[in-house]
Amino acid sequence: MNTQSKSEAYAASGVDITAGYRAVELMKQHIAKTITKGVCSDVGGFGGLFELDLTGITKPVLVSGTDGVGTKLKIAFLMNKHDTVGIDCVAMCVNDIICCGAKPLFFLDYIACGKNVPERIADIVKGVCDGCVQSGAALIGGETAEMPGFYPADEYDLAGYSTGVVDKDKIIDNKTMAEGDVIIALPSSGVHSNGFSLVRKVFDVENADIKSPVEALGGKSIGETLLTPTKIYVKPVLALLEEVKVKGISHITGGGFYENIPRSIPDGLGAKIDKASVRILPIFKLIQERGGISERDMFNTFNMGVGMSIVVSKDDAEKAVSVLKANGEDAYIIGEIVKSEYKISIV
Repeated sequence: MNTQSKSEAYAASGVDITAGYRAVELMKQHIAKTITKGVCSDVGGFGGLFELDLTGITKPVLVSGTDGVGTKLKIAFLMNKHDTVGIDCVAMCVNDIICCGAKPLFFLDYIACGKNVPERIADIVKGVCDGCVQSGAALIGGETAEMPGFYPADEYDLAGYSTGVVDKDKIIDNKTMAEGDVIIALPSSGVHSNGFSLVRKVFDVENADIKSPVEALGGKSIGETLLTPTKIYVKPVLALLEEVKVKGISHITGGGFYENIPRSIPDGLGAKIDKASVRILPIFKLIQERGGISERDMFNTFNMGVGMSIVVSKDDAEKAVSVLKANGEDAYIIGEIVKSEYKISIV
């Protein structure tokens, strides 16, 4: 740790650079868990270095994704729990790039805060590292910006960026998608990291009790349930890609079914979702009931229990479900591809 760099004047303005050094020391033990073969740099440099291993890849294409956690962070502030939102940050990036068939290589995070509390920053980065381990990505860099006067002392924002690689000939597109193909659901772990502006309004989280057990949530509190980290689907999907021809993947984020499933479907075709087959989680039923929200708005805002959808041919459906289950995903069929001028129908 740098013991020479210290500015009394800067500290008087609200920025303690020595706290930043302390935070880096605390997070190093977590970062070490994410190191993969390609990492060529240590934490603290001006750039993160990663050596590409292109074995078996003839036409490498880099795929990048960036995202944040959004207002789910408000729940973390209220619950004073900061060691899982980093998983959400990683998930929102790597779940996107896996939709192209890309294997995540590395991740970088950005934390902006009103006051750098080293232990809290280390907790946040611990979550990021947990997400990196789950996705097989290395945390090769990041930034912690202390911004007094811009953020309240007890609040922060968190965003991230990931890069993956895929062989150009193996990029997942929808060119071979056809009528009769099957849509497979991968269950979500909860609300994930979208729709929290509506969630916060429905539960009035700043004023209501979100820490007491709720019977409808299996005895968990609203706050605990809402903080459940976003599930990361990278490893099960990569395993599936080794066994089955996948025609399309959608990460169900903001905009729910109506916005995200159509993104992987070509013109002239549509997704026909069997509503009765969707395994809706209790938290969504509670949100709908408390908020008086229409069913369509629920499916147009939240993942409703489906974090990712995958399209395969009907002949491959049974094998695909089997492979996914063998890799820890309780996958199931929720619909089919049909000829339609509408990209999606939920019936």
